[in-house]
Amino acid sequence: MMFVALWRLVRVGLQLIAGLWLCGWQFPRLSESERQHRIQLWALGVLRALGMELQVKGQPALSGPLLLVANHISWADIAILHAARHCRFISKDAISRWPVIGKLARASGTLFITRESRRDALRVVHQMVDCLRAGEVLAVFPEGTTGDGHALLPFHANLLQAAITANVPIQPIALHFVDGKTGETSFSPCYKGRDTLMQSLWRTLCTPNLKAIIEFGTPEYAQGRDRRAWATDLQQKIETMRG
Repeated sequence: MMFVALWRLVRVGLQLIAGLWLCGWQFPRLSESERQHRIQLWALGVLRALGMELQVKGQPALSGPLLLVANHISWADIAILHAARHCRFISKDAISRWPVIGKLARASGTLFITRESRRDALRVVHQMVDCLRAGEVLAVFPEGTTGDGHALLPFHANLLQAAITANVPIQPIALHFVDGKTGETSFSPCYKGRDTLMQSLWRTLCTPNLKAIIEFGTPEYAQGRDRRAWATDLQQKIETMRG
């Protein structure tokens, strides 16, 4: 398995280089819809390089405006969502400074937030409202960080205000990983606690038959709920979807 993991690591590296080339040389010549399609193909290539199968359940919404809300388990979640349905993520600002990954995130349209700053959260909510009113599809992880894969962390409600203000639906999404042969839950891609990114990546690369399952729920409007009540309902729905 060591040789397989090393080969996968090489392929992931090549896919990152391809992503940089795509952003630097192709994006300026492409329309927005073409960029979205290329990002989706690139994300599928990342999953293949990782040796990860993707299974999509439910129906991704065909168009925006829409806010996607998903549980968060791994660094791989972003590639999984992009592979299933292109969207713009809201992410912590530290990622914008990561080598390679930061540049790819900026090129894909990620909106960055300083989570410790209430003022910055308000700024991002206003920015999200503008994007949603323009018909875009955004995605957030309301847990605010990656969980352990067992149970969901409490959902933070602040960013959900954008969907209420813009009067657009939210589509709940459930993510989890399983062994493709046995169907048992896999915790290999989890990125939690004292794990470093490289430890989690290497564990993922060494895991055979890994399958990522992404399930799209039914889009819903707030229907009079405030953001906190809506966050609680969405968390319960995603927990149920995960089984």
